Amino acid sequence: MLKKSHTQKNKFLIYILIPAFLFLGLFIYFPVIKGIFISFKNYTLFDLSNTQFNNFQNFKNIFTDQNFRFIQILFNTIIWVVISLLFQFILGFILALLMKKPFKGRGLYSALVFYPWALSGFAIGLIWAWMFNGQFGVINDILLKLGLINSNIGFLSNPKIAMISVIVVNIWYGVPFFAIMLLAALQSVPNELYEAAKIDGAGPVKQLFSITIPYIKPTIISTTLLRTIWIMNFPDIIYAMTNGGPANSTNILATQMINKILKFYDYGQGSAYGVVIIVILLTYAIIYLKISSKKGNDNI
Repeated sequence: MLKKSHTQKNKFLIYILIPAFLFLGLFIYFPVIKGIFISFKNYTLFDLSNTQFNNFQNFKNIFTDQNFRFIQILFNTIIWVVISLLFQFILGFILALLMKKPFKGRGLYSALVFYPWALSGFAIGLIWAWMFNGQFGVINDILLKLGLINSNIGFLSNPKIAMISVIVVNIWYGVPFFAIMLLAALQSVPNELYEAAKIDGAGPVKQLFSITIPYIKPTIISTTLLRTIWIMNFPDIIYAMTNGGPANSTNILATQMINKILKFYDYGQGSAYGVVIIVILLTYAIIYLKISSKKGNDNI
């Protein structure tokens, strides 16, 4: 009787999981496999009758660009990810520490902090593109009225500062993620640990590095890993603000992939860029998790 009940329970669980597996297979795994498949083909909308396999030609075209475009795009991607992640984490951690203790107006303060995360990335890019406009943008207007500049700055038209401009927007957009996740982790730290540390004479800084950070380390590891992947695969802001320009100064791997598909209708080349992104992220994730787990074992 118990065996029959156990079997029925297993069947019920399988029936529940079938829709989830179908959803994952249809909307995640199938597009990925299809994209990898297309990356080895000569697949453009200009010649659909000629979609035969071209082996690794799409990848050769990426890595053997005579203008060294791939090197520049890869460098842009690293700058985009590293600087955005660093400041998002630092500012998000500071905000989480500030919101941990109750204070007057905490609800309003939290709403203002979390507000950017509720908006579309592409919509945010369009809004900030208007704000950074070199002729009638509000940022130039404020700087002129404050006397900080003498003439308008082309934030998005100057290759030297365009990347800084889009990174600033991405930092503003991504800070709430770390603030939310780290705040939840901070609220799980037992107050008894801080009380014991105060008795031992530990100040706020020592408590931060000896109690807070070690206790929430698993959350820090997981959130930084996830955010790295999301930032690298997040072309919305750049595409809305600069479309990868000027002169490829803000072009990253994700925007280049989109440009190959939407501008040149070259699905084979675009898919090849997608495969390159997957390989880079998988390599990074494996190395990052191995280093993190090794450090965790050394601290035990």
